Amino acid sequence: MEAAHDSPLLRLLYDLAKAFAARLELDELIPFVIAKCRDALDAEGVSILLLDQERNELYFPYVSESDPEVARRLGGFVFPADRGVAGAVIRSGHGEKVDHPQSDSRHYSEVDRRTGVLTRSLLAAPLISDEERLGVIEAVNPRNREYFTDADLDMLERLAESIAVAIQNALRFGQIKVAERRLQGQIGALRRELSRHDRFAEIIGVSPAMAEVFPLIESAATSFITVLIEGETGTGKELVARAIHRTSARADGPFLAVNCAAMPEALLESELFGHRRGAFTGATDDQLGLFRAAAGGTILLDEIGDMPAAMQAKLLRVLQEGEVTAVGDTRPRKVDVRVLSSTNRDLKAAVKAHAFREDLYYRLAAFPIHLPPLRERREDIALLASRCLEAAAARHHKRISGLDPEALELLTSSNWPGNVRELQNEVERAVALARDGDSIKVGDLSPALRAFTPRTPATAENFESRGAEPMAPAASPLRLARASFEARHIAEVLARCQGNISHAAKALEISRVALQKKMKEYRLR
Repeated sequence: MEAAHDSPLLRLLYDLAKAFAARLELDELIPFVIAKCRDALDAEGVSILLLDQERNELYFPYVSESDPEVARRLGGFVFPADRGVAGAVIRSGHGEKVDHPQSDSRHYSEVDRRTGVLTRSLLAAPLISDEERLGVIEAVNPRNREYFTDADLDMLERLAESIAVAIQNALRFGQIKVAERRLQGQIGALRRELSRHDRFAEIIGVSPAMAEVFPLIESAATSFITVLIEGETGTGKELVARAIHRTSARADGPFLAVNCAAMPEALLESELFGHRRGAFTGATDDQLGLFRAAAGGTILLDEIGDMPAAMQAKLLRVLQEGEVTAVGDTRPRKVDVRVLSSTNRDLKAAVKAHAFREDLYYRLAAFPIHLPPLRERREDIALLASRCLEAAAARHHKRISGLDPEALELLTSSNWPGNVRELQNEVERAVALARDGDSIKVGDLSPALRAFTPRTPATAENFESRGAEPMAPAASPLRLARASFEARHIAEVLARCQGNISHAAKALEISRVALQKKMKEYRLR
């Protein structure tokens, strides 16, 4: 009798072994396995329930039912791992045959209610490999007979041993694939970043306006709070985000940035949260998405104010629950990533105009950092221009001896609506025009900049000529005023000397050591 029973079982095990060797991905392996088991047991349905140990839940990723609608209703369904016959089987580590489940107190009737199918006979066997409990395989309702037999349970338990090993191998293979996709996502994002790499190695600023920003960056780096970086286009918002990441506890993790305004909604969701194979036309493989690719690190959501309303709701759930759901998937995945965001829009005004979710705004703006425009930090222009000049000269393979005083004055006087980025482009153009060995002269600057009328100093005579009272000077301690003047003067001299410390020290009539101390004191290096 046993030999007769073992014969079809051995044939089935042989077929499964071939399938295990040919299929390493769960999406391909398990549907084949449960279809074979359903045929072997002549059951209405067979399903595999996997154990989510982090949540202590059982879920149905794979179901084989005679009625496709029943399989659809079970897809993605989860319930506590301590409930039902499945939960009892996981705890005991032994299979069970249950006739009349409706009268068994352990039966989880919610499954019947959800599917609309009455369970009259049930088989359940644990999936255990290397002493790790992976889940349960269940068969329900034999066809053409009332109940399953003990022989059926014996067959399912034997199959479960092989299936558990195959699932564990597939899970490990899946983890390798996930790690590979995460690495590919990081590499892809980093390559995109390198293609438009920042042209400053650090944030530059000696102005009072920037002096207020540096402590905020330091405070943000030492906490896990969500940070909203606000500022006009070209003020260096991404540079600040990188500085926060680089000086935080997550510095060893990846830093990934995505421009929320540059992608349509459907593509943005896939880019951020990932997608499952077959979720849409062209989705030929699973993709993790940037949130999971940035695991252990930081993600910057640039131009967050332009995110579509539907995506705002999905992002809010990510921030609240700490989990993402890929496009085409039914199960959320936990993510360990710090979220920074940036915008050039007035999000408070957008909230009032109902163009941006208020609840999302307060989630993102727990720690706002406002970057001043370049016109409010003119003290920094000379040093910024010097850094731009040095980098541009290297790219153009030219020796540029610095900026003429008239050219530097014009740069310093401009309002720079495009901020640092516009200044960078202006210097790049000037270097391209200048001859090798020359300095940058006013004639090398763009016509638009040369047509700009420098601001007139606000003197008492100017006010009196307009019939106005002289403006009282802003109250400022002498020590701070002196330091501000000294920092500006040193920055201008360094700019004229193209950053050459020896030449600048000679021009300032101080030693190299003294100049280097001043540069460190005023954050000029």
